[in-house]
Amino acid sequence: MSEPVKASAASAARWPLLLLLTLGVLIAYVDRTSISSALAEKPFVQHFGLSNMDRGWVNAAFFWSYGLVQMPMGWIVDRYGVKTPYTLCFTLWCLATALTGAISSLGALIVMRVIVGAAEAAVIPASYRWIRDNFSESQSGSAVGIFTAGNKLGPAIGAPMAAWLIVSHGWRLMFFVTGAAGLLWLVPWVLAVKNDLPAPEERAEIRRKASAVTLGGILASPMVWGTLIVAFCYGYFTFYCMTWMPAYLVEARGLSLATSGLYTFFSFAGIAVVAVVAGWAADRLIDRGGDPVLVRKGFVIAGFLGACTVLLGAYAQSLQAALFWNVFSLSFLGLATANNLALCRLTLIPRPAVGLVTGVQQVATSLSGGVAASLSGWLLHVGGSYVLPMLAIVVFCLIGALTTLFALQPRWAPVIEDHL
Repeated sequence: MSEPVKASAASAARWPLLLLLTLGVLIAYVDRTSISSALAEKPFVQHFGLSNMDRGWVNAAFFWSYGLVQMPMGWIVDRYGVKTPYTLCFTLWCLATALTGAISSLGALIVMRVIVGAAEAAVIPASYRWIRDNFSESQSGSAVGIFTAGNKLGPAIGAPMAAWLIVSHGWRLMFFVTGAAGLLWLVPWVLAVKNDLPAPEERAEIRRKASAVTLGGILASPMVWGTLIVAFCYGYFTFYCMTWMPAYLVEARGLSLATSGLYTFFSFAGIAVVAVVAGWAADRLIDRGGDPVLVRKGFVIAGFLGACTVLLGAYAQSLQAALFWNVFSLSFLGLATANNLALCRLTLIPRPAVGLVTGVQQVATSLSGGVAASLSGWLLHVGGSYVLPMLAIVVFCLIGALTTLFALQPRWAPVIEDHL
């Protein structure tokens, strides 16, 4: 086969493989958010004797291990490729999710969540490493938008599915089904994705390129610190919705567990659709000559400001208004989703450092999940309502918008002297 034909075939294959990656992250988010539906069910809470603070810590356990392993996973995929590390980690977290249905103590529940978190740490660094290697700047917004639809559709599908399984068959079967079903994804992944584990003779050169980017050099960049703040602020709202939205809809708005899953679906489906459209729209503006940094920053700031409408839902007197603002605010944040990630993990980052920088940023994202889960539980305990937890969301969204405006400056991006 001639080189042009090979290149054309490889180009055509990128999109189906991107959809496979999207399905993989969707499964990951189903597995990480299934616990939230269980924590909104009284029999589950009573079985483990959980207080509001305990529910916050169970939710947070995933994020602490997830955050701790992010940078090591970024380091690994920069040097050893995507396929092998991702395959091993995918298998581990699916098995841990399935085994959660067999446990009976709070300690074991926390251990399972820690294992799931550590294994899922491979998903984002590996996926962005693959996207950076296979898509150009004018395609990155669309590619990231499609990919991030997976981590929004995961909660959208996972919440109602988990709620239905719990109501119909109990929480133990729910964990077993969601964990075991995910293993089916490994079949097309193993068969379709090229093995990119470098040969021994290639590893020295790969290590040389990757080592041109040091952790110290990354952390010396003011822009990187800006991306950490933005990642934290974005993640705070989305992880609040993943961990506490089902409980809010059941306890504060009087919905059944099954109905709460439906409205969780609407919220996360909304942000997924908006993320894809916003990424595509930004790509078109850039393709027509727009500055990539300015275009993507505009979308990110607009997304953060629109997300502040979540507070209107907290104060809404009618159920219909509360549900509308609940769905609208998270959906509007989709303007920021793909464009923030494309900007902070692809546009401004040198190619050899994508995995490591993504790992560093994921630490901030993971921290936001742990803080959102535990801080929201504490604010709910102190305030006795969901107003304080939602007010905290608004504060972080405003910080995210201001940081995007002032800190994400190309002149402050990491500079690599020796890279290709």
